[in-house]
Amino acid sequence: MEATPQRPAAATAAAVVLAGGSGTRVGAGRNKVYLPLRGRPVLAWSLATFTAMAEIGVVVLVVRDADRESAEQVLAEHVGTGVEVVTGGATRQESELAGLRRLAPRIEDGGIDVVLLHDAARPLAGRSLVAAVLAAARASGGAVPGLWRDDLAAAAPGGAGLAGSGPGALVAVQTPQGFRAAPLLAAYEEAARCGFTGTDTASCMQRFAPELPIRWVPGEERNFKITYAHDLVVAEHALAPSG
Repeated sequence: MEATPQRPAAATAAAVVLAGGSGTRVGAGRNKVYLPLRGRPVLAWSLATFTAMAEIGVVVLVVRDADRESAEQVLAEHVGTGVEVVTGGATRQESELAGLRRLAPRIEDGGIDVVLLHDAARPLAGRSLVAAVLAAARASGGAVPGLWRDDLAAAAPGGAGLAGSGPGALVAVQTPQGFRAAPLLAAYEEAARCGFTGTDTASCMQRFAPELPIRWVPGEERNFKITYAHDLVVAEHALAPSG
């Protein structure tokens, strides 16, 4: 059995929040993470979750260059100080790497032991889910939250029909996804050298750090991604005061 690496006494976790999307499918003329949600921009909800957790010592926000001013405004009005802002790349993979490179000196000196990567378009991820992913990543090496899916079917070639239920136990993958920091950074640097672009953090780790176990953590129904206009409506209702 692989021994769990010992953390330096001062080691902490870091969160990289990705805010480089657009508002195309949501029907907005700007990046959807700056749209209002219960009095705060969508982005502010994720940042508030991570910055309020003592387990997370560093939060890095990755933004498009065109959104830099908007991001700074969100931080000033809704979050406060302590969030580091970097400019991302043309793809999610490049943006994740930009966030990891910001953390690289602290990863290399052992100050950061685990990194959580989260999509800012998932504003309702709860602290309990974040804590569960962090704990699993520290224990196993990697952790990905997801929901069981039993409503999927395999399509026949050419769309001629359905070929039965989907193979095996399937989960709908969410974020944050957490991994031990050193192998995560090394995998992303190797992916950059190879020109590899994955679908999410886990796909890159499976390709370039296959020896690192990735554990499934039960996700949350409310941790959905804001993709279309009606998703904002659903999120509004989810955040409405009960009673």
